[in-house]
Amino acid sequence: MKFALFETSLGWAAIGIEDGAICAAELPTSRQGAEDAIAGWDTEGPADDDEAAPLVDLVQRAADGERVDASGVLRLAGGTAFQRAVWREVSTIPYGDTATYEQVARRIGRPGAARAVGQAVGCNPIPLLIPCHRVLASNGIGGFGGGLPLKRALLKAEGVSA
Repeated sequence: MKFALFETSLGWAAIGIEDGAICAAELPTSRQGAEDAIAGWDTEGPADDDEAAPLVDLVQRAADGERVDASGVLRLAGGTAFQRAVWREVSTIPYGDTATYEQVARRIGRPGAARAVGQAVGCNPIPLLIPCHRVLASNGIGGFGGGLPLKRALLKAEGVSA
């Protein structure tokens, strides 16, 4: 895997790239936070500009709150079968819409597994493009690995008040 480190309108981000697809991402954070994420990945070094540029652009537009289509450019290599089912379902939540952890659990055929869905969402390897910010608790906004201010900003950019 190679990586790209870049700035978005919300902060610094990083993506892991393999064969022209994004296989890992770090939510916008500080430059040091993005560099720390890369240090935790098994990388061969930076991706070349030709390979990275369209993927970086996609993440930057997603951070700006634009509607993006990431189909065909994501590669999920890790996670359990349950986690991958959650991530696939979260990927179907439309731009500007939300679902609760319980709704996601029911949609994957695991009613009552809302807490496990929350844990799987928290392990999302490609945040922003697998839009885990669109998953809410039944009684409020829920948690978010990038912090609640970032989750609110992402939702607000999509026209969702939370």
